[in-house]
Amino acid sequence: MERILQTRLQEKLDQLKEATKPEPIRSDGCGALDLGPRNLDRDKENPDMLVPPATDKGLIPNLKFSFSDTNMILRPGGWSREITKRELPISDTFAVVNMNLSPGVREMHTHQQSEWGFLLVGGCRITAVDEMGRNFVADIHPGEGWIFPKNIPHSIQGLHEGCEFLMFFDKGDYSEHNTFSISELFAHMPMDVLSANFGVPEETFKSIPKKEVYITDGGDPGPIESQCVPSPNGPVPNSYKHELCNVPPIKGDGGTIQILDNSNFPPVLL
Repeated sequence: MERILQTRLQEKLDQLKEATKPEPIRSDGCGALDLGPRNLDRDKENPDMLVPPATDKGLIPNLKFSFSDTNMILRPGGWSREITKRELPISDTFAVVNMNLSPGVREMHTHQQSEWGFLLVGGCRITAVDEMGRNFVADIHPGEGWIFPKNIPHSIQGLHEGCEFLMFFDKGDYSEHNTFSISELFAHMPMDVLSANFGVPEETFKSIPKKEVYITDGGDPGPIESQCVPSPNGPVPNSYKHELCNVPPIKGDGGTIQILDNSNFPPVLL
């Protein structure tokens, strides 16, 4: 019996050695050739899912999820797609959104998760208001980004060339579908309350959207000076803008990790 098992093991190992594509056969002889329909590209991308190690006592969790597999949200001013705990269950403390504004405006909104943004292509303008009513406006270019603490209202507007960026959130259950947008706020407030709050006639708000806008056409917002309105409460104490392109390269045993400038993008790390 032992000789039969050894012979069978050797046959499988020979099959694996001669195979021209990944096969679900482990070096200990477990598994067999996959003779049915296959997605070879996926098998090549996930070798440890196709051939789990012998120490695996259950299902190895999926540790990656492609943006190409996500659902696109299309709006007049651009698009977005997200990977959250819904798509990647292992991601309890991390969610990421890929967004394009060409050129468009991600309307002012807020959420219960902190946000870190990083611009990939083009240029955008960020606007925020902190809990003391102090406003902040800045233009962002490739190699730069932003950090918005949770519950800080903010908006993002593509400049004339449009933009694409990534946003990272510190909770896996974050979703663009669950943010609190200013258009939703206005749509649910009585006209007399809006009128009293802004000190203008009720007729001013008769054409406001009846539901969330999310992303809309924006066009070129013009020079930043035209939108930098001084806050009566003063400037924010700490900038929400961060410039990775101006951070000195990190040197370690493996060599230098070069952080490129704006003229040599999209690669960030070499």
